[in-house]
Amino acid sequence: MKQLFEKLYQQKNLAEGEMKQVAQAMFSGQLRESQISAFLIALKLKGVTSYEMAALAQVLQQAALKIDNTPVTAMDNCGTGGDNLQTFNISTTAAFVLAAGGIPMAKHGNRSISSRSGSADVLEALGVKLALSKQALSYLLNEIGIAFLFAPAMHKNMCYVSKIRQELATPTILNLIGPLTNPVTLQTQLMGTCAGDLIKETCETLMHLGRKRAIVLHGFGGMDEANLSGDTQYALFDGENVTQHVVSSKELGLPTYEIAAISGGDAKENSEILLSVLQNKTSPYLDTVILNAAFGFYANGKVLSLTKGIEYARSIIASGAAYDKLQQLIKLQEVA
Repeated sequence: MKQLFEKLYQQKNLAEGEMKQVAQAMFSGQLRESQISAFLIALKLKGVTSYEMAALAQVLQQAALKIDNTPVTAMDNCGTGGDNLQTFNISTTAAFVLAAGGIPMAKHGNRSISSRSGSADVLEALGVKLALSKQALSYLLNEIGIAFLFAPAMHKNMCYVSKIRQELATPTILNLIGPLTNPVTLQTQLMGTCAGDLIKETCETLMHLGRKRAIVLHGFGGMDEANLSGDTQYALFDGENVTQHVVSSKELGLPTYEIAAISGGDAKENSEILLSVLQNKTSPYLDTVILNAAFGFYANGKVLSLTKGIEYARSIIASGAAYDKLQQLIKLQEVA
C-alpha cells in the first residue's frame, strides 16, 4: 500500500488492479482516516483516469446490496453534485419524466452533501420512503418503472469514507464515481458532472462499465446538470465511440435564463418546485427539466436527437403522466 501511495504522490497513474487493491482496503476499514484523506487528495491533484474511476466503481458495485429481477433496460440520471450552485432538484424531477416516457428509472441518490436539499431529502418531503427492501425496490421498478435507491442503504461500506468526504469539503473521486456505482445493472445512463475537465474520461468510464449508450454532461457555470444560461458540454457514447459536443439553448429553441432563476431552497421548497414542474406550470424550472429530460431520452436512445427529446419531454409533462408517476410511486410503495 505504501508503494501505491508513493506512486500517486509522484503523479503516476494506478493500474486497474492497483486501484482495486486500494479501494478494497479503503472500503473494508483497513486504512486510517488520514491515509484515505491523503489518497483522495493525491488522486485529485494528479487527475483521475477512466480506468481508475471504473476500478473504484467496480469495487463498490460488487459490495453493494444486490437487487434481483430488475428490468434489463433500467437507466439512471444521477449526477455528481458538488457544483455549489444551490439549484433545485433537477435530475430527480426529470427522473419522473423519463419514467413516464417508458424508461425504467433506477434513480440513485443521497441526502444533501453540498446543497440544501439532496434527492433523498426532496423525495422524503414528498412522501417517498427511503428505507425499502430490495424486494420492494425490484417490485416498484417492474410495476411502475421507477424506484429510488438510497445510496447509504445500497452501499454500507461507504461508512468508512462518508465523514472524510464531508470534512474535505471539496469534490474528489468519490463525487465522480457516486453515479457510477448504481447496484442495478444499467444499459444506458445520463450523468451530470461538476468536473468539466473530465467529461470524456467519465464517459469512457461508463463504456468500461458496460453501458451500451451513455451521455456525460457539464452545464454552464460548472453545473452538474444542463441549464439554459449558456452552453452545455457533453460526451456521447453511442455503443462504439465517445464523441464530444457543445450545444446552446438557442440551438434547441429554448429560452435563456440566469442560473439564479432556477435556485432552490430546502426540501420543502424544492418539493413544491418539483410538483409545479410535474403539473406543467410555466417557469424556468419547467424548461430546465424539459432540457435535462431531453438529454435523458437521447442518452437512452428513445429519441434520435435532443430536439426530439425536448418535444417528447414536453408532451409527457403536459399529459400529466410524469405527475401520475410520482403518485403511483407514493401509493405502491405502501404495498411493495
